[in-house]
Amino acid sequence: MIVITAPTGQIGSKLVATLLQHGEPVRLIARDPGKLPAEVREQAEIVVGSHRDRDTLDRALDGADALFWLMPADATASSPYEAYVTASIPGADAVVRHAVPRVVIISALGRGSQIYAGHISASHAMEDLFRSTGAHVRALALPTFMDNILRQTAAIQNGVVSGTLPADLPMPWIATQDIAALAAEYLLDRTWTGQDPVESLGGEDLSYRDVAGILTDVLGTPVRYQRDDRTAVKEFLVGRGFSEAMAQSVMDMDLAGERGINTATPRTAENTTPTTFRKFAEETVMPVVTG
Repeated sequence: MIVITAPTGQIGSKLVATLLQHGEPVRLIARDPGKLPAEVREQAEIVVGSHRDRDTLDRALDGADALFWLMPADATASSPYEAYVTASIPGADAVVRHAVPRVVIISALGRGSQIYAGHISASHAMEDLFRSTGAHVRALALPTFMDNILRQTAAIQNGVVSGTLPADLPMPWIATQDIAALAAEYLLDRTWTGQDPVESLGGEDLSYRDVAGILTDVLGTPVRYQRDDRTAVKEFLVGRGFSEAMAQSVMDMDLAGERGINTATPRTAENTTPTTFRKFAEETVMPVVTG
């Protein structure tokens, strides 16, 4: 039995589909099962509730052989450590109570960099929390998600993609479909042991200027990069309901990116995933932007 958290998200939804295609018994923790596709509700066992809740986790992890853990950051938390570590304590406790042998965690690159990085630093602490359970752990250490560009659909339609990093700063990008494939690989394999991180650099290193150029080529209309002011972006996030601490954490993560937290690991064939940004733009961005 494989237990999946956040099964309706960008990664979880793709992961669930892959596991069901392999005929695996899957148990999903979902606040709102109605958001799951009908075919998934028919094939998977569903535990209704939050994976921040002890009772929900006890029902979900009873007899579990593996756990996929993805903790969406609560934008209203008092700190990124509350959002990732405190919120994950019930999960780690449940892993111990139910002796779950294997845990696959979504985390971030930059472990050991000694650069404070807000959300990223808290996700590394979350990894350590699950390692303390004694379970076998694989923490998928990941860079920026290509899919985040979809949040800027309206701006891209107006010819702009924005961020707060320098225009020509190269950094790794990964598609969530590749993350789901990597997670599935470890959840389907019942032979691995230990508590190793798995660093993945995605398809390629690109600057925001590169991203704008690819979008221009794919969409057939000019797209330029606009660098925004971090102070203004933080104020915008607070206006959207972020706590002061979580808005600052986003900026800390961004500044750490500028300082190189995502580029310390050399790229190899083994840590490069299949999806390039051009392919992602053609298959995912263009249909959304063009309607």
